[in-house]
Amino acid sequence: MTNQIKIAVIGVGRWGVHLLRNFLAHPSVSVIAVVDPHPERLTGVKQQFNLNEDVILTTQWQDLKQVPGLTAVAIATPASTHYALIQDALQQGYHVLAEKPLTLDPAECRELCQLAEQHNLILMVDHTYLFHPAVERGQTVVQAGKLGDLRYGYATRTHLGPVRQDVDALWDLAIHDIAIFNTWLGQSPVKVQAKGMVWLQGAVGEDAESGRSGDTEKLLCASPFEFGSLDSTETAFPAERFANAQRLVENTPTSSPRPRVSVSPSQAGAVTSLGVSVSPSQGLADLVWITLTYPDNFQAYIHLCWLNPDKQRRLGIVGSRGSLIFDELSLSSPLTLLHGEFEQQGNQFIPVNQSQVMLELEPGEPLQRVCDRFVVSILNNTPSKISSGWVGTQLVEILAALTVSLKEDGKVVFLNQ
Repeated sequence: MTNQIKIAVIGVGRWGVHLLRNFLAHPSVSVIAVVDPHPERLTGVKQQFNLNEDVILTTQWQDLKQVPGLTAVAIATPASTHYALIQDALQQGYHVLAEKPLTLDPAECRELCQLAEQHNLILMVDHTYLFHPAVERGQTVVQAGKLGDLRYGYATRTHLGPVRQDVDALWDLAIHDIAIFNTWLGQSPVKVQAKGMVWLQGAVGEDAESGRSGDTEKLLCASPFEFGSLDSTETAFPAERFANAQRLVENTPTSSPRPRVSVSPSQAGAVTSLGVSVSPSQGLADLVWITLTYPDNFQAYIHLCWLNPDKQRRLGIVGSRGSLIFDELSLSSPLTLLHGEFEQQGNQFIPVNQSQVMLELEPGEPLQRVCDRFVVSILNNTPSKISSGWVGTQLVEILAALTVSLKEDGKVVFLNQ
């Protein structure tokens, strides 16, 4: 096919190999290079996908700078490497698809978004769940008012491993459910809270299994890793991670109508200069409880844990006329609409109008949709409204604010809107 988009995939670990698979199958794409610091991975993908001899396999990103015709790069490396790689790619004139999170610093995210706009390039973040058919259908249900007045939301994301050594459960797991809530509600939280517990990887000098120092269990914060090797197994911790973020202490926002999300540079500047010191001596939270409060005081509660054998991927929103449940692990239907409400009879509340509907979904792999949207955005020169760099920036701002709250034992942290 002529006029194909020439793409290089940077990082072919657990997730990058799936990006490579999808781009190889895309009719409008020609994968011309694969970059990974591990030669054995390059050999592995060459054999697995029977790559042509003309596909460049290299351990050095710098080797691609002289490759003629390269149009875009897909980056699936540790988040600590994202800023430098994305900045370099944009300056070289390449469109960029980056694995989430965009970076670990809101200020860096904003800078990259502005750089992409200055060079008229696409910067998109792989928030795969936002392209899941259940999430897309769920957004339609919620915003059509089928649940009545929205009461609260809840999510559980638990499993027994993998346990990360570079970030805690907050940074590893929370971004998915936050992104779904924001999408379904059509807005972003105005204040956040987080508390966590450490058992496995406690502070320096503590028992590694119990996370105890003396008789006191640790309540600790996230520890995002610093820029370093493309190998996510190598860990380096910064002395200060969010030096360019700022907590804004304001009065609780008043109730307001639920707006649709329209993320722009002005809206994305929510957290600046928090001055949070994050180090390995604080340990990595294995369990995190999150509360998100939205402009109309709707609250969502998220439970995250990577040492719980009860594996769950479940999110719901409860309204006055029913609940919408996204259960990713459900074999029958991942998206269910539960109808039900109360009828008051005297001083009694009687359940009425109860029913269950398993909603039909369009077929399709979410990651394939991500890759296709990236290609279409390049061809049309139009950023993705679902998962642009600015959407990714907003989510990093929320994670940064949650990190502050986690560090300060659940203190409420406000965000700009």
